[in-house]
Amino acid sequence: MFRALTLLCIAVAATLVPPAGRASGGRYAFVGGTPRQQAQVRHALAASSFDWSLVPATTIHIAPVAASQATPGEIWLDPDLLDAGPFAWGVVQHEYAHQVDFFLLTEPARTVLMHELGANTWCSSAPVRRGALGCERFATALAWAYWPSANNVMRLASPGRLSAVQFRGLVNRLVRPEGVR
Repeated sequence: MFRALTLLCIAVAATLVPPAGRASGGRYAFVGGTPRQQAQVRHALAASSFDWSLVPATTIHIAPVAASQATPGEIWLDPDLLDAGPFAWGVVQHEYAHQVDFFLLTEPARTVLMHELGANTWCSSAPVRRGALGCERFATALAWAYWPSANNVMRLASPGRLSAVQFRGLVNRLVRPEGVR
């Protein structure tokens, strides 16, 4: 009886402790949005196992936009999207993944990723089918590989020739400073 009670206590305690290796939610400031919408961004980043704190501080704008987008140091998210709750989390992660590209990837790293993701162009202002761009494939694959949940709208993404585990390993090697593991 004592052993069963001990095991039950351990099992309950394990559910109260965050999973090992969970990444931090990043460094960012909000412009706009309700407290609930801002909380959805925080929840989205916390759901991922990617260490968003590797990315320099980012400004997240919550305002009506035609489509979510990112530029270096800036992300724009539509409040209606965030009002959808967990449905929005994959999109939030996708846009933050562009910050990973902007600040953490080198040209040689992008070349490796283009090959692995089956893309011919990283990013381009020329008219190209959006899904064919390496930068978009990377952002989608990162969002999926680090949060492989049935709730992730990026779930249909395939990280090219790699499994999600292999993709995470590759990304971790490409974005971590030398000697940090």
